[in-house]
This record gives sequence, C-alpha cells and structure tokens, in this order.
Amino acid sequence: MIKRDFTRRGLLKTGSVAAAGLALPTIFTSRASAFTNEPKGSTVTFGFNVPQSGPYADEGADELKAFQLAVKHINGEGDGGMLSTFSSKVLDGTGLLGKKVAFVTGDTQTKTDAARASAKSMIEKDNVLMISGGSSSGVAVAVQSLCQEAGIIFMAGLTHSNDTTGKDKKRNGFRHFFDAYMSGAALGPVLASMYGKDRKFYMLTADYTWGWTQAASMKSFMEKEGWQMVTDVRTPLAATDFSSYLAPVISSGADVLILNHYGGNMVNSLTQAVQFGMKDKQVNGKTFEIVVPLISELMAKGAGKNIAGIPGSSNWNWKLQDAGTKAFVQSYGKEYGVPPSQAAQTCYVQTLLYADAVTRAKSFNPCSVVEALEGYKFDGLGNGPTLYRAADHQCFKDVLVVTGNEKPENEYDLLNVAQITPVEKVMYEPDNEFFKGGDLGQCNPGA
Repeated sequence: MIKRDFTRRGLLKTGSVAAAGLALPTIFTSRASAFTNEPKGSTVTFGFNVPQSGPYADEGADELKAFQLAVKHINGEGDGGMLSTFSSKVLDGTGLLGKKVAFVTGDTQTKTDAARASAKSMIEKDNVLMISGGSSSGVAVAVQSLCQEAGIIFMAGLTHSNDTTGKDKKRNGFRHFFDAYMSGAALGPVLASMYGKDRKFYMLTADYTWGWTQAASMKSFMEKEGWQMVTDVRTPLAATDFSSYLAPVISSGADVLILNHYGGNMVNSLTQAVQFGMKDKQVNGKTFEIVVPLISELMAKGAGKNIAGIPGSSNWNWKLQDAGTKAFVQSYGKEYGVPPSQAAQTCYVQTLLYADAVTRAKSFNPCSVVEALEGYKFDGLGNGPTLYRAADHQCFKDVLVVTGNEKPENEYDLLNVAQITPVEKVMYEPDNEFFKGGDLGQCNPGA
C-alpha cells in the first residue's frame, strides 16, 4: 500500500470559508431565507440532472441508477452498499438530520442550455438543496455556475475537463471524478513503454471544453515522451459519421491515432477507424495504434470487439478488489442485475460525500457543507485514500490505466486494469499551467 502524504503541495485546507454569499439573482429571491431552499418539512430534495438523451445517454442512465441507489442507502433501504466501508461512520441509514431524502430528475440532453433550464427548474420549483449529474464537462461547467449563483451545492458527476476545477471552478462546486491532466500523466509513460518513444500521433478531438483540455494534456505528456504531433482536428459533439475526419489520417504519416472522444462519439469513431483498417496498418515501419484517453465500460460495450487491445484511462473499475468496490458492485448488481460503470460509481460516491458532509456539519447550509468538504480525507469508497483539496475542490486519488480485453470471459469482462498509477504521479500544484485562471470565490448560501 502506497502511503499518501496529503500535507504536501498545499493540499490541506488553508482557511475557513467566508459565510457571506454573492448577490442572489432575482429569479431566486422570492424565497428569501437563511439559505436557498432551507428545508422546512420532513424531507430534503436532491436534484439529479443527467443526460437521458444525446450522445452520452448510456452514461446518464447508469448515473441515475446509482443516484437512486445512494438515496435508498442514505434512507436505510437496501443493504447499505458503501456505507459499511466508508471511513466516515456518521451516516446511519436514517436519512439526513432527521429528514428523509427525496429526489427529482432532469434531462440535460448533453446540451448546456437544456441542462441549465432543468437545474433552474429543480431549484425554483422542487426546492432542491444539491444538484449532481451530467456526463459532459460543458454541461458541468454551466450547471456549476448556475448553482454558485443560486446558493446550491453542485456535486459534479462525470466531468473530465481540466476547466471544471481549473479556470471555471466555483466555491459551491466539487468534483470526485479525475481530470484530463491526470489521464495524460498516467498514460504518457505507459504508452511510451508499450509503443516506443519515436511515434507520430494524429488526434481527433470533441470540440468543447473536455476535448480541448484532453487534447492539450495528451499533447504535453506525449511530447515529453518523445512523440510528435502531426495535427489535432476538432469534431462536432453531435457528429455520428467520422469517415471524413478519418480518411486524412491514413496519408498523414501518423502511426498513432488518439481519439479524444467519449460516449457514443467514441463508439462511432473507433468502430469506423477499425473499419478503415487502421488496426492492421503498418506505418513508418511500425504497427499503427489507436489510443482512447478516457474509456468507460459502457463505451467498451458499445464498441464490442473493436475495443480489444485499445489503451486508455479510467476513474474506477468494477473488478477492483478493495472492500468499497466489492460492496458497491454487490449492491448495484443485486439492484440492477449488471455491474456498475465508472459513471455510476462517481455519482454514487458524490451523493454519499454530500450526505456525509451535511451530517458532519450538522447543517444543510451550503457554506457549512463547503467547509466540511474542503481538505476532507476519506477512504473506503472504491478509489483508495482520497483528498478533496481545498484549493480547487478536486479529488486526488489513484488513476487506472486500462486496455480493452482481448479475450473477455463474459459480456461484462471488457476492460483489464493494466496499471494503477499512484496519486503522487498524477498530482499537480493548484497553479499548474493547465489550471491557471479562475477563482473559487466565496461560498454563496443564497441569502
């Protein structure tokens, strides 16, 4: 077991959270109170805002299942899941501060305008205290900003852009999922070891905040390993046919294709790349390789046999053998009949972490929750010892390098964990060049 010294690098909480909030937009002022949506009755409501349509809908469906399971466990229903393995023992299955947890759901459609409208409705009409979800970093950044303005806590779901806890970070927002920089840091040495130092790579990149920061991170870390970028071509998020983007790769002189795509985009672009014969090509005297920096089990399922041998990184994998993972896989499998994805795990964990912070703070006030989460160290939730850094509200933990399974034993045995990169290898300073700009600002309780 690697010992983690989280007292280094300015990682621990450095000061108290200011109680004074930012000015509340007029759309929220009709319910003036100690803080936005202060619960008055016997229940407290969470808002789960996920892509139920669009290119990331598969991830959204898994997220929603995990959210529902987390609420059951907080309320004392089911087998308790990770409550038994969580290093904090304050959640006892009786709800939160004497209230049962209810929830509402929305469809982000993987569109920022739709996501903000859905979140706004949850805040105004459903009186939610916390919003979570999303499988697009563009959506996460937009909803996080809205929650900051409204005085609501945002526990980000699946968002991988550096900007979420970089230039677009907010005091009311928190991210458990890892980021693009961490993927690059974990993958660089592994890819150089697998394919050699003398490589030329061509990138296709989803044209929004996640794709941009993933491409920049991969370029930086691969060039440190001696690789040379041929070009980076941006593709629309709504694209389904990537043939016109793939055709130029063949004559470009590149011998590696890096697909900075996620969800249905990645399934389509990888499948079409294989159909173009790229896995069988010889270029520059080398076997042509394809890399997918961010891989999920759901994407692997969609890609089928095309995922075999493809390397990438993941936040978590259901085959890990720690106690938290085993408890969650058992609980999720009993509830839904399938193993959970990394999207499900991060959303389940975020819900527990919010509930835990409320309980430890003995308050639903968002500024009390912020204070309870900043600099918080925990374990037992499936990723090993983890820190919520106070400086940027980013979780730091180990990162998985995975490859598509060449010989799966069943329909769920799609990814192999090739390496667990320790947190020390992917950690960075808060003022790292990829995360400069932005300011957490003050906590906003909405008063």
